[in-house]
Amino acid sequence: MQNKNYYAILMAGGVGSRFWPVSTQDFPKQFHDMLGTGDTLIQKTFKRLSKLIPKENIFILTNERYNDLVFEQLPEVTQRQVVLEPAMRNTAPCILYAALKIQKENEDAVMIVAPSDHWIEDETAFSNNVQQAFDFCAENNALMTLGIQPSFPNTGYGYIEYDKSSQDAIKKVNQFREKPDYNTAKEFIAQGNFLWNAGIFMWSVRSVVEAFQNNQPELYRLFEAGCDVYNTDFEDDFIRDNYGKAENISVDYAIMEHSKNVFVLPATFDWNDLGTWGSLYDKLDKDDSENAVVNAQTLTEDASGNMIRTKANKVVVVDGLNDYIIVDKDEVLLIFPKTKEQDIKKVLQKVKDQFGEYYG
Repeated sequence: MQNKNYYAILMAGGVGSRFWPVSTQDFPKQFHDMLGTGDTLIQKTFKRLSKLIPKENIFILTNERYNDLVFEQLPEVTQRQVVLEPAMRNTAPCILYAALKIQKENEDAVMIVAPSDHWIEDETAFSNNVQQAFDFCAENNALMTLGIQPSFPNTGYGYIEYDKSSQDAIKKVNQFREKPDYNTAKEFIAQGNFLWNAGIFMWSVRSVVEAFQNNQPELYRLFEAGCDVYNTDFEDDFIRDNYGKAENISVDYAIMEHSKNVFVLPATFDWNDLGTWGSLYDKLDKDDSENAVVNAQTLTEDASGNMIRTKANKVVVVDGLNDYIIVDKDEVLLIFPKTKEQDIKKVLQKVKDQFGEYYG
């Protein structure tokens, strides 16, 4: 029997513009089968969470424009579980809003906040880590996060510095550190008490609401004013009138960096945030020339290290091209150096400026 006090907030509102042209504003990456597994990223995440958490207690936070996509891909959820943002306001407002809705339904709830677009291979280890965190959060007034053991000095993630002297599995967090430069990242790893911040959080509903009350009183008052109408037919009107007034602020900055009761559990599972074509390339199987291929049928000559993705069974011939992203999607063909993948966002803006929103 699953524990009826366990809840999840599945974050599914992002656009994933670094995965353009597959991920677009109308159809972002969490609704795509990025790895060719047969499941979209949001479907995979929902299944992973439902191993520990009752399906009816998994809430999907997304922008209102993706409401229909959610129901197409997760037909088992009800409208009660789909929490719609009428405006983009970063992670703190939507997490507080969902937490207040859950608190009204179940004051004893403990919950996980999980992005919908991450890749986790060892799902049993993931469930075990979440269970360990839930047990801790049920007994303690704690804000918890899962930290990822760094495998190299990555400059694209924030880091979590924890108390080195602790012998416990769950460590007290000393501080959150911004994305470092390469040399600083190397120093972090050498010190041995730094983890990647994966944006996976766990807490009791009491602890997180109290943290907002203490650290973000204005934001708390804005959403607390709607408690009488949450989970009723009048909720939509309140949110439509008030959500846009919320500050655009991340949950890390809003509560995690300012609270004293923050803990981290070093994760025991492999993790990839699937933030770029390069991170997807890292996760995929490769052919003899180290090309990663999704859907396409390829004929390659003097071509290695490429990320190739097309619609199913499209024939792609590549000669003399190394370490490139080659993505074919409808009216757009992207051929772009992997070393410049962080610039895809800028390229997308140029494409929109020149050819119109339809292409992005």
